Amino acid sequence: MPSISPFRWAVLFALAVPFSGAVAAAAAVAPAKVQQVSISNFVFSPQVITVTAGTTVVWTNADDDPHTVTANDKSFHSTAMDTSERFSFTFTRPGEFAYFCSLHPHMTGKVVVKG
Repeated sequence: MPSISPFRWAVLFALAVPFSGAVAAAAAVAPAKVQQVSISNFVFSPQVITVTAGTTVVWTNADDDPHTVTANDKSFHSTAMDTSERFSFTFTRPGEFAYFCSLHPHMTGKVVVKG
């Protein structure tokens, strides 16, 4: 096995130290918070979801019919989603956010956001 000169060890060390620091910094970044809501049989499931501020909620339409996700306070609104289409919204402030399907107003749900 060939020996490595002290100069090469120094170069390898100099290259490795910044890289390991970058890996440590990347590991310190908090993972994204995502919660899922399914739309199936004309029902949002779960109908009420509790999340922390900064969480993204993703609604997925599993029905054959189109649906929307529309906040009662108009803070978010999706277009009509066909089967397997998704809509997402990130909740940045605490509160209760009631929503419904504008095509089928009897379909309702709520996102409760904790601080």
